Amino acid sequence: MAHRWTRKAALAVAATALVAAACSSGGDSATPTTADDDTTTEAEDTTVLELTPAGLEPLGPGAHYEGWLIVDGTPVSTGTFAIDDTGAIVDLDGEPVTDGFAIDPDDADGATSVVITTEPAGDTDPAPSSLTYLSGPVAGDQAELTILETFGTDFAGVDGQYILATPSDGRGSDENERSGIWFLELDPPRAPGLRLPPLPAGWVYEGWVVIDGVPVSTGRFADPAGPDSAVIYSADVDLPPLPGEDFLMAAPAGLTFPVDLRGATVVISIEPEPDDGPGPFALKPLVGDIPGDAEDHVELFIANRAGAPPSAVAVIRRG
Repeated sequence: MAHRWTRKAALAVAATALVAAACSSGGDSATPTTADDDTTTEAEDTTVLELTPAGLEPLGPGAHYEGWLIVDGTPVSTGTFAIDDTGAIVDLDGEPVTDGFAIDPDDADGATSVVITTEPAGDTDPAPSSLTYLSGPVAGDQAELTILETFGTDFAGVDGQYILATPSDGRGSDENERSGIWFLELDPPRAPGLRLPPLPAGWVYEGWVVIDGVPVSTGRFADPAGPDSAVIYSADVDLPPLPGEDFLMAAPAGLTFPVDLRGATVVISIEPEPDDGPGPFALKPLVGDIPGDAEDHVELFIANRAGAPPSAVAVIRRG
């Protein structure tokens, strides 16, 4: 049985170029009909939108995904959904969405593109958020949804480097120097170490170190040439004005600081705002392991992992 949704047309201007047209049509939102919900009788001529995701990951409890058709410049909701731990589409109660989302045949006829946004939990706004994630034009009842229209790049050209150091515990101190990470170059001193493009509104970068399987944030930042948003695990003393963190105090559950970061994994992710997920979002342009024999105060390079960003295929099936 397909998941039945009534038309949910936008009443406002979405703050992204993909859904920028003003609109003023009304409609009611509905919840999906799952496999064990027999309250909706499906007609044989139902038109559905089927989504096949690749690389989409679960969001935190504060957000969910929503699909949209762009019809005559107006965003029309195809329904909200989540991604489970296997990468499959489920409804917001965790039930599998196996037969797509029922859509109005007229909307299917007029659709020029398909968009997936991230939306805050409990959202009742009939318009899409500014956080467009995937999108693509409809051609022959099919759309290849990618990050390109949203971000203007696939991040294939980004790179970066970092050093292990703990500047907050005092100049000249040799203690705990492998318990901090800073995304910088040494020549010239404290030059930015990450070469990343600007992000559209609503998206930020975040640094992470995965220590013994536990992802620990180094902070969020919009500009890799400036400081990040957090000084969580060290004193704010003599820190470089760049992304990074000294892991010296207030360790998360299951970890002890200071900690030798050699053998840990470094990640630069692209995160929606807001996002309360406990680990890196699915967009991870830079990922690399810290060498087991790494020395402190030596430049180390982080690998480009943008070769397979998240994507989806949307297909309109007509009954």
